[in-house]
Amino acid sequence: MQGWYPERFEREMGCTGHELATWLPGASGARPVVWLDDGADVSIDAGTLRLRWRALEPRRIALLRMPRLAVQFEFDGVDESTRQQVMRYFDLYTQRGGG
Repeated sequence: MQGWYPERFEREMGCTGHELATWLPGASGARPVVWLDDGADVSIDAGTLRLRWRALEPRRIALLRMPRLAVQFEFDGVDESTRQQVMRYFDLYTQRGGG
């Protein structure tokens, strides 16, 4: 999990587009989501979080294949405090595995 989240950034996630779409309603804190062909827009108070994603080649480690997704995050009209809160929740919600 990051410590600070800028207004625009891109990250690689170890999931498929379908998995991210399945997680998004919960990961957004039950905020309204508008589905698009290449992602989704999440309403945050008077602002928006625009998520756009595209599949990458799977990561291969020996016989293991892990899906990868390039995800762009862009906040518009969301103050810094709210942005940090939304992303911390998103990261905790989408966190997988771990010991």
